[in-house]
Amino acid sequence: MKTPSFFTLIVLFFFFQNIFAQELTPTETKALLEITVTDFKGKPLANESLSFVGAKTKKEIPAKTGANGKTKILLPEGDTYDVVYRDFTEQVNYSKVEIPAEPGVFTLQLTIKFEPEKVFTLKNVNFETGKANLTTSSFPALNELVELLKGKPTMLIEIAGHTDNVGTPEANQVLSDDRAKSVKQYLISKGIAATRLTSKGYGDTQPIADNANEEGRKQNRRTEVRITKE
Repeated sequence: MKTPSFFTLIVLFFFFQNIFAQELTPTETKALLEITVTDFKGKPLANESLSFVGAKTKKEIPAKTGANGKTKILLPEGDTYDVVYRDFTEQVNYSKVEIPAEPGVFTLQLTIKFEPEKVFTLKNVNFETGKANLTTSSFPALNELVELLKGKPTMLIEIAGHTDNVGTPEANQVLSDDRAKSVKQYLISKGIAATRLTSKGYGDTQPIADNANEEGRKQNRRTEVRITKE
């Protein structure tokens, strides 16, 4: 898991007695966690997927924010939970929250503030050598991207193709463009509207590593997702 550059976790404890009738209700053994997710300007982040993983039980409890950036879950008391956030196809381990075992019932308010990244490299998305044909091993990662896009119906993205510097610049430009188009067509075939997607090849013009060695060239051969509209 990677660690984000910008993240704030705020936890407030409130003790209540039976005020959440007809909703999730805290019990003697489970605390109610009210979660708010925003960016650093206070804008609510809708349809964001979180999970809370207990240090003792290892059990993962998922949560997803609504249109107002809020959600609620019940967490067993007496454990410390890793707060895990999903950035497209990667899980990000942000912080921890402790749920003490206390007498009575109580509610916690958790505020998460972060600045979502705008560019992601798709991991495990590969093509046949020198071609734009996706390998079957790429499908799981692309299917995750499909599900995340379905959960964020207003988001628009650009699919950016990149190559190393082996071959001519002209050939690399064509290959990167064709590979980006292949990813776009796969997403469309899985139900993502074409109007939400653009594709563009950048050839070998934007390396992120040294092309002088194979490891660097491998990093430069990549497919990125660039968020153009939230």
